[in-house]
Amino acid sequence: MTEETTNRITLTKRDRMKANWRLTFVQASWNYERMHNVGWAYVLAPAIKKLYTTKEDRVAALQRHLEFINSHPYVEAPILGVTLAMEEEKANGTEIEDQAIQGVKVGMMGPLAGVGDPIFWGTLRPVLGAFAASLALSQSILGPILFFVLWNLIRVAFTWYTQELGYRAGSEITKDLSGGIIQKITVGASILGMFVMGVLVPRWTSMNFPVKISEVTNSADNMVNLDGLAEAANTNSVTADSLREVINQITSGKLINPTSVTTLGDVFNQLLPGMMPLILTLTCMYLLKRKVSATTLIFAIFVVGIVLYVLGIMG
Repeated sequence: MTEETTNRITLTKRDRMKANWRLTFVQASWNYERMHNVGWAYVLAPAIKKLYTTKEDRVAALQRHLEFINSHPYVEAPILGVTLAMEEEKANGTEIEDQAIQGVKVGMMGPLAGVGDPIFWGTLRPVLGAFAASLALSQSILGPILFFVLWNLIRVAFTWYTQELGYRAGSEITKDLSGGIIQKITVGASILGMFVMGVLVPRWTSMNFPVKISEVTNSADNMVNLDGLAEAANTNSVTADSLREVINQITSGKLINPTSVTTLGDVFNQLLPGMMPLILTLTCMYLLKRKVSATTLIFAIFVVGIVLYVLGIMG
């Protein structure tokens, strides 16, 4: 056994379990500028204290993990596993740049967030909630108890096993840094993240421009005959045939309103659906690359939105 092997610092299963437990509180210090960064540093603090012996190295490691990080809190577990493995290798002398560790985190967090949100918040939680609610409606105390127990069993099992998967994968990554594995993983994850962002932008960002561009009076031939239905209602002579006729007119494409209004938002959506949310997102990304802080962007969006609302441009 060599001296290097004897002096190697290794994170034990107990150390990794401690990090996994702390991951439960990763959102406790959430902030608008760097999202989970304070919670992330809290999660890694015991491991960093064990891996690095000098105050300078510990401070540098914590500063490394106070950079921006944001993802679904449960799917941050595999990112944590990879990070623990890379920090362990770095502490034992492997040449790993700070940018490489941050690059892997950034490359993984976007795509995993796109997976975690629909699976946990969009599917699993509503299904368990509906099951528990059905029991609660039948006056069974098992409803809330089962929801609490099942949800946390799934959460704990998922975060632990995916963290261990990430830890093992991270150890393999660090063995072949010269082969560009980190760069390939980061690039691939970034491409996937862009696809996910493209899907989520129009769903999460809504912009309405109610400014009237044109207003055209519809001809009587193109409108549903609601007057006839109203007259029949006044004389209590509404029949199934008259209702069926109105429904057929609507389904055939006839108009209900006497005028057709085209707004600025309609024009934008005709050019490209979701165009304005996309432009807003790309503008924010550009400004972030130009070192404009996220807090400044948030307040700027608030101010611009309020001004455009007062002017009647946005609604």
